[in-house]
Amino acid sequence: MNPRRTAPKGLSTEAKGWWKRLVSQYELDDDAGRLLLETAMQAFDRMRECQAAIERDGPMVRDRFDQRKAHPLLPAERDARAQMLAALKALNLDVEPPHAQPRRPAGR
Repeated sequence: MNPRRTAPKGLSTEAKGWWKRLVSQYELDDDAGRLLLETAMQAFDRMRECQAAIERDGPMVRDRFDQRKAHPLLPAERDARAQMLAALKALNLDVEPPHAQPRRPAGR
């Protein structure tokens, strides 16, 4: 296998699958592109880890005073998602899917 197309070590199976699909569909042969993609996939894994904990514990948890509060990983999930999307955007992979129905242009 081409070492430039091999997913970095340490990524989850799901992230490695995304890596392989993106590298095969887009020209990501430069070092900077692969570094951005690696950053995106690491953020993807972090987001998935947070999502799993939130799914397990629920979006609300009890603090030491037995008061309900938002799960402490909710901001980490949001931040990991934002990091992933920012890295994909930097790679120009933020193509918006076509819409089923006509919509107003953004900003109007």
